[in-house]
Amino acid sequence: MYIYIIIFIVSLNFCWEQYLSYLNRKRMTASIPDELSGIYDENLYTKQQAYQKENSQFGLLTSGFSFTVILVMLLCSGFGFLDESLRQITENFIGLPLLYFGILLLTSQIIEFPFGWYDTFVIEEKFGFNKSTPIIFIGDALKSLLLSLILGGLILSVIIYIYEYTSEWFWLLAWGIITLFSVVMSMFYSEWIVPFFNKQTPLQEGGLRQEIKDFARKADFELTDIYVIDGSKRSTKANAYFSGLGKKKRIVLYDTLIEELETKEIIAVLAHEVGHYKKKHTLHSLLISIVNTGITCYILSFFLNNPALSEALGSDLPSFHLGLIGFSFLYSPISELTGLLFNYISRKNEYEADAYASSFGLAEALISGLKKISVKSLSNLNPHPWVVFWGYSHPTLLQRIKQLKENN
Repeated sequence: MYIYIIIFIVSLNFCWEQYLSYLNRKRMTASIPDELSGIYDENLYTKQQAYQKENSQFGLLTSGFSFTVILVMLLCSGFGFLDESLRQITENFIGLPLLYFGILLLTSQIIEFPFGWYDTFVIEEKFGFNKSTPIIFIGDALKSLLLSLILGGLILSVIIYIYEYTSEWFWLLAWGIITLFSVVMSMFYSEWIVPFFNKQTPLQEGGLRQEIKDFARKADFELTDIYVIDGSKRSTKANAYFSGLGKKKRIVLYDTLIEELETKEIIAVLAHEVGHYKKKHTLHSLLISIVNTGITCYILSFFLNNPALSEALGSDLPSFHLGLIGFSFLYSPISELTGLLFNYISRKNEYEADAYASSFGLAEALISGLKKISVKSLSNLNPHPWVVFWGYSHPTLLQRIKQLKENN
């Protein structure tokens, strides 16, 4: 019974994703829509439509391939076969799941590697975004794999140990471990993880740093760390982000952002990021995520070591790892619904952060900066409303411009 439910869920999810992509493709037009007039010129709009079309076609290929692999694994009892094969090597209650998930992760990375390579060195290169080199690309892949194996293996080992010896309170203790990890990562991600991939240097003294300090004083925002990240070594796309909690907060500006925007536009983008901190969006999002994790862990505790679920995946022996995989399939519809809620909250937070920047008279500068960033990255400024509702964590540029002008 479980296997039919899982196949139905996987198939439904794939079909829904393709339908959303189809809705976006239907909105593509040869001429500039009236609402985009003044943002894209004719040549850039034609280029953006070509970029969107190529990404959409490539997305169909990659998602279709992933769907096929998962379907074959389910129909041919691939998950169960791997479990039985590894039991010939070890049946250690921690070693077996770690080996199992390690092989799945490594296999997944190997399968995804050529798709990522094509995306970076063909599509992104074709449209002038790629600045990465094969050495950087391969290095990133190896670093990501290594970090996933180390951090994921460590967290998984602790959770499995808890499950083995404290099954009654498993969900509560697992929730606590995952929460601790999430909080630590929120505070130290920029200091501990980012340096594996990018170089972050303090923003040098000068006009921009002084303008940022002046704004921070005006906003009553204690700012000690302003960093520039070398995003240009991989892409021409610009960005900025705020990370950390409490005294560990820091602002990170991409070097491409500094190159593309004028000083006032950068201050407006910075004001938006400060707005997230002032409105406690980062903290609220973390708390919501923690609550969601607790609910997930509680429901998960009823599925682990479930004989019927393991049997549906092709094994006669119930196990922690097969239960976790089966649960991830069964729980995906709930994940989609919670994702809708998180995206709604995130879009609301973006409007509030924009309004905060606007309160300092930076609405026009923020609009100008957002236009430059969006057009430079050939963003789809006219997605289908259903696509925005279902999958966008940020409002569209047009929605943000409209809201900023109304608040100004």
